[in-house]
Amino acid sequence: MNSTLPEVNAYQTLVAASVKWPDIIAIMDEYGSITFSELFNQTEQLKNNLIDLGIKSGHGIGLLIKNNRYFLIGLYAGIGCGAVVMPISPQQKPDEINIATREAKLHYLLSDRFDLYINEKKSIKELTVFDNPLFLGFTTLPLEEKTVTFIEHPAVMRFTSGTTGEAKCVVLSHQSVIERIEAANEGLKLNEADQVVWVLPMAYHFIVSIMLYVRYGVGIIICHDFLAENIIENIQTKKATLLYASPMHIKLLATYSKDASIPSIKRIISTTTSISPTICNVFKAKYGLPVMQAFGIIEVGLPIINTDRSEEHPEAVGYSLPAYEVSILSEDLNPLPSGETGQLAIKGPGMFDGYLSPLTLRKDVLKNGWFLTGDYATRSVDGLIEIKGRKKIVINVSGNKVFPTEVEEVINTYHGIVQSKVYGQLHALLGEVVVADLILENKSTFQEDELLKYCHQRLSSFKVPHKINIVEHIEMTDSGKIKR
Repeated sequence: MNSTLPEVNAYQTLVAASVKWPDIIAIMDEYGSITFSELFNQTEQLKNNLIDLGIKSGHGIGLLIKNNRYFLIGLYAGIGCGAVVMPISPQQKPDEINIATREAKLHYLLSDRFDLYINEKKSIKELTVFDNPLFLGFTTLPLEEKTVTFIEHPAVMRFTSGTTGEAKCVVLSHQSVIERIEAANEGLKLNEADQVVWVLPMAYHFIVSIMLYVRYGVGIIICHDFLAENIIENIQTKKATLLYASPMHIKLLATYSKDASIPSIKRIISTTTSISPTICNVFKAKYGLPVMQAFGIIEVGLPIINTDRSEEHPEAVGYSLPAYEVSILSEDLNPLPSGETGQLAIKGPGMFDGYLSPLTLRKDVLKNGWFLTGDYATRSVDGLIEIKGRKKIVINVSGNKVFPTEVEEVINTYHGIVQSKVYGQLHALLGEVVVADLILENKSTFQEDELLKYCHQRLSSFKVPHKINIVEHIEMTDSGKIKR
């Protein structure tokens, strides 16, 4: 074990899994199946290669790998070196990757593709993990400059929206990762007899899901696409017990035209955004299983899940798990009575340790010990929680978060655009889609398809406007900012 790691660390969970369940299948992906002992051996090989290259405590590694075993191998190998690891979505464009790498102060970018996007990169080195190549890019950040200086033993980072719509880089220590995994499994109750069908992007869902599965010996069945037919086939042939998915995946299954059964599945959990009760009812009628909503947030983990009342109340996200305390607060932070709508606030273990961007400690974010999620919610007399709407301006497209200012900055660089305003609009399948209001210099020469092509070249597909409105006026605040 790397001596720079704390006694309680996330890497140890993989070590323990390989000892406790050496012959149980850990992952089924495009390369086949590997056991927990094989996963550990491959991770150890990569970890030792990274250490030989000088990666150690204080360094930051960006992880740019698609959904497969090498995401897990890269994640744990980086953590095992004592470095802090930040997954980056492979859907992101070069400019987005460069910005994330720079703002997160990363020293390296580990990827399963050679065309690494790092501005002014020093070099790229090929590493071989059991005959498969991974590529390590070296950024120009000085190695003596630490990625995270204000938190002891950081393990992972991820950009999120925070509660204001501005992108913030959330940092979690090894201790926080372990605490939230154990707290979440008090509700999920997963063990080595379980296998999960995986359809979500690992870059955004990796702590109370992927890392939790490793901790408790759960097999991960990775779907190569999210078409209903493929998900059903994976469930049937591999005897999956859990589907952890977004409302989009669940709707595709609910509306699948062919007769189908998923008898091995014990639970269907919907996450990332709220799901329509109508879709839940259609799914229940087709497959005989209720859809359980879960409320997850990167700063806290998975504090709320609807395991007990999902059939009766599919609109609810459920009850707080035993380790967490939940309250509905007024704008002046006073508790509201049952049935009233207010700010959803949470206390509990495994909270984020701080924001790297901007640099802020957790204690300076909490309000009277509460983390304000930025969501409005109600709670019944017996504690059942229902989300009513988001306070954030962030747009949630099928679980992918879009910041309006980021899209506006791209649109405003296109010729002929005077000003733009970007916002979310409800969508039956995707949850929300991106909409843009534009003020133009000359309406007669504007070509919408050319603007969309321009956006596609610079933004991830889910960030590109789904609808464009030509307007004469965009309302502004007194200070000159767009009124949202």
